[in-house]
Amino acid sequence: MSERHPSWPAGPPPGAVVPPGGVVPPGAVAPPGAVAPPGAGAPPVAPAVYSSPAAHPAFAQTHAQALGRPPSGLFPGPSRPVYREAHPVAAAPVLAGLGAGLLWFGLFGGLAHDLAAYAWWTLVAAVSAWVVALVLTVLGDRGVAVGVALASGVGLSIAMFFVGARWIDTYNWPLW
Repeated sequence: MSERHPSWPAGPPPGAVVPPGGVVPPGAVAPPGAVAPPGAGAPPVAPAVYSSPAAHPAFAQTHAQALGRPPSGLFPGPSRPVYREAHPVAAAPVLAGLGAGLLWFGLFGGLAHDLAAYAWWTLVAAVSAWVVALVLTVLGDRGVAVGVALASGVGLSIAMFFVGARWIDTYNWPLW
Protein backbone atom coordinates (compact mmCIF):
# COMPACT_ATOMS: atom_id res chain seq x y z
CA MET A 1 0.00 0.00 0.00
CA SER A 2 2.00 2.93 -1.26
CA GLU A 3 -0.66 5.64 -1.04
CA ARG A 4 -0.64 8.08 1.85
CA HIS A 5 -3.83 9.31 3.47
CA PRO A 6 -3.82 13.05 4.33
CA SER A 7 -4.62 12.35 7.99
CA TRP A 8 -1.54 10.13 8.53
CA PRO A 9 1.41 11.84 10.27
CA ALA A 10 4.39 12.56 8.08
CA GLY A 11 7.34 10.24 8.65
CA PRO A 12 11.01 10.79 7.93
CA PRO A 13 11.89 11.18 4.25
CA PRO A 14 13.36 8.17 2.46
CA GLY A 15 17.03 7.72 3.31
CA ALA A 16 16.92 9.73 6.58
CA VAL A 17 18.56 8.02 9.53
CA VAL A 18 16.66 8.33 12.79
CA PRO A 19 18.49 7.16 15.93
CA PRO A 20 16.84 4.60 18.21
CA GLY A 21 14.08 6.21 20.24
CA GLY A 22 13.73 9.00 17.68
CA VAL A 23 15.83 11.50 19.75
CA VAL A 24 18.43 13.53 17.87
CA PRO A 25 21.62 14.55 19.75
CA PRO A 26 22.24 18.30 20.25
CA GLY A 27 23.85 20.06 17.31
CA ALA A 28 22.71 17.49 14.74
CA VAL A 29 20.16 18.26 12.08
CA ALA A 30 16.95 16.46 12.88
CA PRO A 31 15.11 14.83 10.00
CA PRO A 32 11.37 15.44 9.85
CA GLY A 33 9.56 13.19 12.32
CA ALA A 34 12.42 13.06 14.86
CA VAL A 35 12.11 14.58 18.32
CA ALA A 36 14.73 17.01 19.64
CA PRO A 37 15.90 16.41 23.23
CA PRO A 38 14.41 18.68 25.86
CA GLY A 39 16.27 21.99 26.26
CA ALA A 40 18.17 21.68 22.96
CA GLY A 41 17.58 24.78 20.88
CA ALA A 42 14.06 25.69 19.92
CA PRO A 43 11.25 23.80 21.59
CA PRO A 44 9.83 21.00 19.50
CA VAL A 45 6.79 21.86 17.49
CA ALA A 46 3.89 19.70 18.52
CA PRO A 47 1.94 18.19 15.64
CA ALA A 48 -1.69 19.15 15.25
CA VAL A 49 -3.73 17.09 17.67
CA TYR A 50 -7.29 16.20 16.79
CA SER A 51 -9.66 14.83 19.38
CA SER A 52 -10.70 12.02 17.08
CA PRO A 53 -10.24 11.04 13.46
CA ALA A 54 -13.76 12.31 12.86
CA ALA A 55 -12.57 15.82 13.81
CA HIS A 56 -9.93 15.79 11.07
CA PRO A 57 -11.07 18.04 8.17
CA ALA A 58 -10.30 15.48 5.45
CA PHE A 59 -12.15 12.72 7.28
CA ALA A 60 -15.12 14.94 8.08
CA GLN A 61 -15.46 15.92 4.44
CA THR A 62 -15.34 12.34 3.10
CA HIS A 63 -17.54 11.04 5.92
CA ALA A 64 -20.14 13.76 5.32
CA GLN A 65 -20.10 13.03 1.62
CA ALA A 66 -20.55 9.29 2.23
CA LEU A 67 -23.45 9.62 4.65
CA GLY A 68 -25.00 12.87 3.52
CA ARG A 69 -24.78 14.27 7.06
CA PRO A 70 -21.98 15.49 9.31
CA PRO A 71 -20.34 12.90 11.56
CA SER A 72 -21.27 12.94 15.23
CA GLY A 73 -17.79 11.97 16.43
CA LEU A 74 -19.25 9.25 18.64
CA PHE A 75 -17.82 6.45 16.49
CA PRO A 76 -14.54 7.66 14.99
CA GLY A 77 -12.97 5.84 12.12
CA PRO A 78 -13.58 5.24 8.48
CA SER A 79 -17.14 5.13 7.27
CA ARG A 80 -18.57 1.72 6.56
CA PRO A 81 -21.52 0.74 4.44
CA VAL A 82 -24.91 0.63 6.13
CA TYR A 83 -27.02 -2.37 5.27
CA ARG A 84 -30.76 -1.99 5.59
CA GLU A 85 -33.67 -4.38 5.19
CA ALA A 86 -35.13 -4.11 1.70
CA HIS A 87 -38.67 -4.52 3.03
CA PRO A 88 -38.75 -3.34 6.64
CA VAL A 89 -41.50 -4.64 8.92
CA ALA A 90 -43.47 -2.05 10.88
CA ALA A 91 -45.43 -2.61 14.09
CA ALA A 92 -48.88 -1.74 12.70
CA PRO A 93 -48.97 -4.50 10.03
CA VAL A 94 -47.67 -7.04 12.57
CA LEU A 95 -50.47 -6.13 14.98
CA ALA A 96 -53.02 -6.25 12.13
CA GLY A 97 -51.84 -9.74 11.16
CA LEU A 98 -51.88 -10.82 14.81
CA GLY A 99 -55.44 -9.58 15.24
CA ALA A 100 -56.60 -11.23 12.01
CA GLY A 101 -54.94 -14.50 13.01
CA LEU A 102 -56.52 -14.48 16.46
CA LEU A 103 -59.93 -13.81 14.92
CA TRP A 104 -59.27 -16.66 12.46
CA PHE A 105 -58.46 -19.07 15.27
CA GLY A 106 -61.45 -17.87 17.28
CA LEU A 107 -63.81 -18.58 14.38
CA PHE A 108 -62.37 -22.05 13.82
CA GLY A 109 -62.42 -22.78 17.55
CA GLY A 110 -66.10 -21.80 17.65
CA LEU A 111 -66.94 -24.70 15.32
CA ALA A 112 -65.85 -27.29 17.91
CA HIS A 113 -68.16 -29.07 20.36
CA ASP A 114 -65.49 -30.85 22.44
CA LEU A 115 -61.73 -30.85 23.04
CA ALA A 116 -60.88 -33.27 20.23
CA ALA A 117 -62.84 -31.25 17.68
CA TYR A 118 -61.27 -28.02 19.00
CA ALA A 119 -57.77 -29.47 18.59
CA TRP A 120 -58.45 -30.69 15.03
CA TRP A 121 -60.10 -27.40 13.98
CA THR A 122 -57.15 -25.52 15.45
CA LEU A 123 -54.76 -27.70 13.47
CA VAL A 124 -56.71 -26.97 10.25
CA ALA A 125 -56.71 -23.25 11.08
CA ALA A 126 -52.96 -23.33 11.75
CA VAL A 127 -52.08 -25.08 8.49
CA SER A 128 -54.25 -22.67 6.48
CA ALA A 129 -52.74 -19.70 8.36
CA TRP A 130 -49.23 -20.96 7.55
CA VAL A 131 -50.14 -21.12 3.85
CA VAL A 132 -51.51 -17.57 4.01
CA ALA A 133 -48.37 -16.39 5.84
CA LEU A 134 -46.14 -17.96 3.17
CA VAL A 135 -48.13 -16.30 0.37
CA LEU A 136 -48.02 -12.96 2.20
CA THR A 137 -44.28 -13.31 2.69
CA VAL A 138 -43.67 -13.78 -1.03
CA LEU A 139 -46.38 -11.60 -2.57
CA GLY A 140 -47.79 -9.35 0.13
CA ASP A 141 -46.92 -7.54 3.31
CA ARG A 142 -44.26 -9.27 5.40
CA GLY A 143 -45.44 -7.55 8.57
CA VAL A 144 -48.91 -9.06 8.25
CA ALA A 145 -47.29 -12.44 7.53
CA VAL A 146 -45.31 -12.17 10.77
CA GLY A 147 -48.49 -11.34 12.70
CA VAL A 148 -50.37 -14.28 11.19
CA ALA A 149 -47.47 -16.62 12.00
CA LEU A 150 -47.40 -15.33 15.59
CA ALA A 151 -51.14 -15.88 15.97
CA SER A 152 -50.72 -19.37 14.52
CA GLY A 153 -48.07 -20.23 17.08
CA VAL A 154 -50.15 -18.85 19.96
CA GLY A 155 -53.30 -20.65 18.79
CA LEU A 156 -51.54 -23.99 18.42
CA SER A 157 -49.85 -23.57 21.79
CA ILE A 158 -53.17 -22.97 23.52
CA ALA A 159 -54.78 -25.99 21.86
CA MET A 160 -51.85 -28.27 22.65
CA PHE A 161 -51.83 -27.04 26.25
CA PHE A 162 -55.43 -28.19 26.70
CA VAL A 163 -54.76 -31.49 24.91
CA GLY A 164 -51.72 -32.13 27.10
CA ALA A 165 -53.60 -31.19 30.28
CA ARG A 166 -56.42 -33.62 29.40
CA TRP A 167 -53.91 -36.34 28.55
CA ILE A 168 -52.09 -35.88 31.86
CA ASP A 169 -55.35 -35.75 33.81
CA THR A 170 -57.07 -38.80 32.27
CA TYR A 171 -54.11 -40.82 30.94
CA ASN A 172 -56.04 -40.98 27.67
CA TRP A 173 -54.92 -39.30 24.43
CA PRO A 174 -57.91 -37.08 23.53
CA LEU A 175 -57.34 -36.84 19.76
CA TRP A 176 -58.17 -40.49 18.86
